[in-house]
Amino acid sequence: MAAPDDPVRLDLSRGTPDPLLLPPLGPALSRVSARAETGSYQQEPVIPELATVLASSWPAKAETIMVVDGALDAISRTLEQVVRLGDRVVVEHPGFPPFLDLIELLGAEPVPVRMDASGVLPEALAAALLRRPAAVLLQPRAQNPTGASMTPERAEALAGVIRHAPDVDHLLVVEDDHSGLISTEGDVTLGTWLPERVVHVRSFSKSHGPDLRIAALGGPRELVERVIARRMIGPGWTSRMLQGILLDLLTDGASIDAVAEARRQYYTRQRALGDALRARGVEVAHADGINMWVPVLSERSALVQLAAGGIRVAGGTPFLAAGADASGAGVGGAGSSARSGGSSSRSGGSPARRPRDFVRVTVGVVREGIDDVADALATAAHHHAAGGY
Repeated sequence: MAAPDDPVRLDLSRGTPDPLLLPPLGPALSRVSARAETGSYQQEPVIPELATVLASSWPAKAETIMVVDGALDAISRTLEQVVRLGDRVVVEHPGFPPFLDLIELLGAEPVPVRMDASGVLPEALAAALLRRPAAVLLQPRAQNPTGASMTPERAEALAGVIRHAPDVDHLLVVEDDHSGLISTEGDVTLGTWLPERVVHVRSFSKSHGPDLRIAALGGPRELVERVIARRMIGPGWTSRMLQGILLDLLTDGASIDAVAEARRQYYTRQRALGDALRARGVEVAHADGINMWVPVLSERSALVQLAAGGIRVAGGTPFLAAGADASGAGVGGAGSSARSGGSSSRSGGSPARRPRDFVRVTVGVVREGIDDVADALATAAHHHAAGGY
């Protein structure tokens, strides 16, 4: 996923927030520094005031909420408690590449399941559960890379599938709410129906700043306390100074307004670029958050075409589990076409070429020039290298 060193005028590949839309840290730093205490090993791992704020905004009642160093830290430490060598872990298809890396490092096997605009398909999850996985990894809203958000109805259906599946008594659901407060959709969790089986993670990186390195994890007390105990022979706890900064940002009126404005801006940029692409014949799905999953005739040709114009996007291949049946890797529109071998192919003898590949575009950093960006993306999406299909 590392970006090459070629010069670009617009980098839409990184999946990161617009730094201009993050709330300013200066006022929070000045207020927190005046009352900071940094000299104790014995205080609670989570400062009580922050624990109260987090609990009041959690999508379902969690027995315990802790603070960790970012969403991937939370997910990694949770999986380490429940996944063993040779286990299987259900992942969304397409999904977030670091999840696949974590599963590989644990010596486990990913089991990809198809999605639509409302999240993972219940029938796909039911089939995956027949393989007796140890865990299910979900992104309830602003799914990376598709931007899809789970509806409450879909979450209830998935919870029902898990409740009635045979031989999965120890299955754990891990939910990654990575976009958090910049998402326009509501925070949905299977924990509403399966509180004893769900760990919900909320990141504050995209809403309040990646360098804060802070996220919250809530779930069953026994499991969360195991994660807390393991951290005590590592980093111990997340700096209470950082926790104090986050608490200030979550309760200060100006910071709350700044995050609300960021949410509005991201929504506006998503809608504007999506409408512009659909008007140019690129059938992208409506998306939440900062990313867009764009169907293209050829991933490689699109990347080259865009790079020639000084635009960098992320290729779609890393978001797909190796060896998976890639049909259904899209969400809605042309994005739901099958994907085969990394290149386009004719289907059933028809002369028409349909999108088979994808690229991920970080729409959230497109501040201006929507039509120019849409022109470049549409040209790249329709471009096919000479000499075959």
